Amino acid sequence: MANFNINKAIIGGRLTSEPELKQTPSGVMVLSFSVAVNRKHQPKGEAGQQAQTISDFINCVAWRNNAEFIARYFHKGSAICVVGNIQTRAWTDTQNAKRYATEVIVDEVY
Repeated sequence: MANFNINKAIIGGRLTSEPELKQTPSGVMVLSFSVAVNRKHQPKGEAGQQAQTISDFINCVAWRNNAEFIARYFHKGSAICVVGNIQTRAWTDTQNAKRYATEVIVDEVY
């Protein structure tokens, strides 16, 4: 069996809020945002029930030129397509609880 190590995500949807460009202490531009992606869900139960639309909210992070590009040309509700990889990170919050985040690190944006 082949050993696959592929981590590629393509997300297309709409920005959920106005993008806010920030800068790290070392001067690198960064932008965190989420993309609402609609999907159809067929409820189980009675035959003939209408399919429901459910939104998934995908957290994304763009760095440097991609961050500046998104902040300049995209606004809340704008259609956006991002290509990147999925990354998870963990930290301990102020109450000493372990916290986790999963997000798409943007490589390309359209």
